[in-house]
Amino acid sequence: MKRRKLEKLLRQQFLRHGGKQDVGTNGAQEEAIPRHSEINEKLARTILRRIQKRA
Repeated sequence: MKRRKLEKLLRQQFLRHGGKQDVGTNGAQEEAIPRHSEINEKLARTILRRIQKRA
């Protein structure tokens, strides 16, 4: 999955940009997102699942 597509699905604002990961937030939750242009599908599903559980 492309990183930009994952960012759109998460609808988060970024708190900080790091060397390997960005940290995004939607107000209540934070999630680390890799800075790779292409993110493994399994990792993308895991990130989305973690955000949905916390919501």
